[in-house]
Amino acid sequence: MPPPLRHLLPLLLAAAAASTAAAFVLEEATVESIHRAFATGELTSRGLVELYVRRIASLDPALHAVVEIDADGALAAADRADAARLELEGAALPPLHGIPVLIKDNIAAAGDGSGRLNATAGSLALVGSRPARDAGVVERLRCAGAVVLGTASLSEWCNFRGPRIPAGWSPRAGQGINPYVPSATPCASSSGSAIAAAANMVAVTIGTETDGSIMCPSSFNSVVGIKPTVGLTSRAGVIIISPRMDTIGPICRTVSDAVHVLEAMVGYDPRDAEATRTASRYIPKGGYGQFLNIDGLRGKRVGILRKDFFRFAPGSIQEKVFRDHFNTMRQLGAILVDNLEIPTMKVINDAVQSGERALMLAEFKLSLNSYLSELATSPVRSLSDIIDFNNKNPVEERMAEFGQSYLLQSEATNGIGPAEERAIAKLNKLCEEGLEKIMRANQLDAIVAPGASAHSLLAIGGYPAITVPAGYASNGVPFAICFGGLKGSEPMLIEIAYSFEQATKVRKPPILQHSVI
Repeated sequence: MPPPLRHLLPLLLAAAAASTAAAFVLEEATVESIHRAFATGELTSRGLVELYVRRIASLDPALHAVVEIDADGALAAADRADAARLELEGAALPPLHGIPVLIKDNIAAAGDGSGRLNATAGSLALVGSRPARDAGVVERLRCAGAVVLGTASLSEWCNFRGPRIPAGWSPRAGQGINPYVPSATPCASSSGSAIAAAANMVAVTIGTETDGSIMCPSSFNSVVGIKPTVGLTSRAGVIIISPRMDTIGPICRTVSDAVHVLEAMVGYDPRDAEATRTASRYIPKGGYGQFLNIDGLRGKRVGILRKDFFRFAPGSIQEKVFRDHFNTMRQLGAILVDNLEIPTMKVINDAVQSGERALMLAEFKLSLNSYLSELATSPVRSLSDIIDFNNKNPVEERMAEFGQSYLLQSEATNGIGPAEERAIAKLNKLCEEGLEKIMRANQLDAIVAPGASAHSLLAIGGYPAITVPAGYASNGVPFAICFGGLKGSEPMLIEIAYSFEQATKVRKPPILQHSVI
């Protein structure tokens, strides 16, 4: 079991000192630029792992984006990738061949025994647990050639410990820091994945979302996040809250990178059979890369959700930026249907009124206990055990201060009963009379909203979304534009998001105040 990152820093710095990639520019590197450097011999996968390890060691003590890294396992995998590249020179290699990836700390990575990472959801209660096998998405990433470098921090229990938990905080990693404006929120719960991608600690990270946990940190950290249709990516081997809403997706710096990673992750998994079988019918023949179309906005009908979404002060930077962005979209051939309203948004945004909270509480207990039962070894085997651990081990005062009310409420549930069935029926009705009705009535290809403001609208129905950097507020805090749609609309959303990104090219790396070695 790898020790926490802070104990590895001296070792990692020493291991990284001999990087061989002098001509390669690490900052803002993309999957494509990395592959070019591999092909020309400027860079090896081992050299890239060492560069990222070195950067993490320099930046993470201030940013708290990484929980653990598996240096030995990653270097061994990188060496195998380098050997395969030499042996198969000229042959087609997997799409993420030799590319280091950080996965969120609720995703199991058993590896091949050379090095195993904890998957703890930020909790001390799960330190020392060992998964019997990789999560389904990790298996697919490895098949695509990815090198699993380590785990990214998050809000403890995916922001489901209690309502007072600060965004991006966990007892395992501390408080995640926004690399653009340290006093600003990094947002929850895939905060570490977004921080790491934004600060160029790695090119590819993986997050999870129940309700906003990819969209929001992507927005606040000026990176691209794809929240896939629920079931498009497997949840097997992942600590989730709600099978109805949880999905696994990429967080990268460009739409192109995120799409290539998404393509590597999707598909049927017998361990998450029902959801992945249903969603597999949405996967297009030829994959998702074909939709990276620079002219992808042309002819698209995009609905602007104004009321309850665009709440910017008159004359603010955000108001001006979005006005300019909409003009750009029109110039690129998009048909914008403006001033749309979903009458039930106040109910949708209230997790208690909508029934979302009641369902999440019941589903979380069932999902967590199922995950724990499948671990090869674990110090806890149930949500009840975790609550007992927290009561007996207040390692940090903050743990007692923040409480664990959601955990306690979840433990008090008894599966999916009449109350939960009523919640499901209400959520289904909100979906039918909300997003689905407005999309069909206006013949929309997508809806557009600022930042993560549409997170609950998209969450309750398992709908997809892509967030793309849109600008920076007067205080320097990033904000995004979000494109969302009905289930299976990823091809349409990719065309729109890529065309928008290429026309605007808003993202800029943070100016880090910390030393970079």
